Amino acid sequence: MKIYNNILETIGHTPMVRINQITKDIPATVLAKVETFNPGNSIKDRMALKMIEVAEREGKLKPGATIIEGTSGNTGMGLAIAAIMKGYKCIFTTTDKQSKEKVDALKAFGAEVIVCPTDVDPEDPRSYYSVSSRLEKEVPNSWKPNQYDNPANAIAHYESTGPEIWEQTEGKITHLIVGVGTGGTISGTGRYLKKQNPNIQILGIDTYGSVFKKYKETGIFDKNEIYSYVTEGIGEDFLPENVDFNVIDHFEKVTDEDAAKMTRRIPREEGIFAGNSAGSAMAGLIQMKDRFKEGDVVVVIFHDHGTRYLGKMFNDDWMKMKGWL
Repeated sequence: MKIYNNILETIGHTPMVRINQITKDIPATVLAKVETFNPGNSIKDRMALKMIEVAEREGKLKPGATIIEGTSGNTGMGLAIAAIMKGYKCIFTTTDKQSKEKVDALKAFGAEVIVCPTDVDPEDPRSYYSVSSRLEKEVPNSWKPNQYDNPANAIAHYESTGPEIWEQTEGKITHLIVGVGTGGTISGTGRYLKKQNPNIQILGIDTYGSVFKKYKETGIFDKNEIYSYVTEGIGEDFLPENVDFNVIDHFEKVTDEDAAKMTRRIPREEGIFAGNSAGSAMAGLIQMKDRFKEGDVVVVIFHDHGTRYLGKMFNDDWMKMKGWL
């Protein structure tokens, strides 16, 4: 009998699926690494489990502890699933721009969720970063993974996502496209792939209101670039340590509207129910189509599941309210 001992053993080994309709005008082979097949329906399950395992090994996470983390939803889900299997409690802080579905999903796994305002600086005591840091000091026997700066985040993808993509494409991958938030996925995966073949192009997807693209191109951290945006899971108003700018060859900015519209196209044209960051990545791919030629193999990470966005991008009324439908 082929039986897993628990749900954590099902993380990883997600399928690679050819994109057919959306990319008809692109001469390259475009493949989606569909991370919705992870038990928490997102790629974040990989790094959530890794961060916990490393913390246990280093003695930072003790029996009966409370895990406290700021999350846009998916990392929290991965942490919550692992916490259930390992006997930990969870408190998560998130922002009020995240979809209600993400908050409800975290609560379904027994986590406490604190919603914080989006439109404040990271240093502001009301921000979801600051609230999670304060709670770590106040709650006895607690641990904050800090996914943005925790090296175990990128290591998880160096050890799993990168090797899977290399094996699934038989080493023929020429470009990797990833939405960049904490930076763990693109940096860890990209580092592994470039070790196999330094010519592989690592392309990051950024959003308007985020600082990544300008910082990569100029070395300037421009606070004037920062403003609130709708797109979830990518972009930042600070520089996480997990974003390795030396690994990333290029950043492409995608508007909220283009990301939302493409998010809706993916299930309708490819039959894959993927989320907002996959929509951003595919919209960025279309914007960068002149980079790709016949014979190229382009892999796009589909980070999470469309069910997280039923009240937003997949809701006609919400789209009309934004003026995008």
